[in-house]
Amino acid sequence: MPRPAPLRRAAVALALALGVIAAGPPTADAARTDFAPLEKATVHPGVLLVTDGKGCTANFVFTDAAGHFYLGQAAHCASRGEPDNFDGCTDPVLPLGTEVGVRGTEVAGTLAYSSWGAMQSIGERDENICRANDFALVRLPDSAVGTLNPSVPFFGGPTALSPGTAGTGDLAFSYGNSPLRYGVEELSPKSGAILERTDEDWAFLVYFLTPVIPGDSGSGVLDEQGRALGVASSLIVLPHPGSNGVVSLAKALAYAQQHSGIKGLRLVPGTERFTEN
Repeated sequence: MPRPAPLRRAAVALALALGVIAAGPPTADAARTDFAPLEKATVHPGVLLVTDGKGCTANFVFTDAAGHFYLGQAAHCASRGEPDNFDGCTDPVLPLGTEVGVRGTEVAGTLAYSSWGAMQSIGERDENICRANDFALVRLPDSAVGTLNPSVPFFGGPTALSPGTAGTGDLAFSYGNSPLRYGVEELSPKSGAILERTDEDWAFLVYFLTPVIPGDSGSGVLDEQGRALGVASSLIVLPHPGSNGVVSLAKALAYAQQHSGIKGLRLVPGTERFTEN
């Protein structure tokens, strides 16, 4: 279902105006004994990532065939484009290798993939993909695995990758870490419901009880089975004020698997059982 034209003009990137404020069944990955326990981990989904002064929230943990680990974030967090009406096929992007810090730790990763950079490199022309494919990967240093846990705080999971078939009325859950909440952790977890799928199923519109706000950009979104559904990308003004645009992770990850050059790229399930709390 195409996104209505006014919606495209009213989408606001959630990295906006932060600037230097930011200064299911177990798998082999989930069963690793060298991950830090979630309560002690300092690197996990929901941490704040700082890229070129922009603060955005990490979504999920990924790995590759060589055993390296990555944190996902929104591609617009590693760009120099305007914070509204962004277009991943034209807006300027930061180069691969750009340092990305994990706030509150000494861990610094590097930008290893940007959907925007990939789309510009291959000359992507599909308007839905240019608008909705907002996904990037930050490669963590191998030494960081002892501080890493792939579970989403509060909710647990992800249990697996969602197929992206969730529809109107289905529940959704997210965990953000915007500095605009001034450390009030009770406001970080959020639950809501899907309004509709848009942009030829590249994105979802979701109403959360407390909306995803600037600084939450890139947050992971779970479906009602605790599967990794998407990446929070935009705050919608019209025609559904206060709703959020969420990128389909199934589509964004498939695109990255095709164009990133990272062999064996896949999601790492959480070590903690999913619960709606």
